[in-house]
Amino acid sequence: MSKSPIRVAIVDDEASVRTALARLLSASSFEPQTYGTAREFIDSIRTDVPECLVVDVHMPDFTGLDLQRYLNRINKKIPTVVITAFDDAEVPITSITNGVHAPTWVAREVFELAD
Repeated sequence: MSKSPIRVAIVDDEASVRTALARLLSASSFEPQTYGTAREFIDSIRTDVPECLVVDVHMPDFTGLDLQRYLNRINKKIPTVVITAFDDAEVPITSITNGVHAPTWVAREVFELAD
């Protein structure tokens, strides 16, 4: 009996980043689902909660940190990887306060190379 692939939600406002991450995760036998906004992702978790979340910090309207605060408020504990191209000292502190165990900075150029 084979195990189901781990479902990973990718939330980023940049299509090239979503595409690159989805390709990378698919090649590693994960099941990625992409969302262009935090609100799209929030709508999806009413029926299907992923095992893992990859979220960008800097998105318009609803940031990745806003999303993490919201998930905590509604008691959805999803292991989360926070990505950002900006070196902001407050991001790791806020991320960890919101329950993120390993905020990660990834340069956008890495994703653009994969596209």
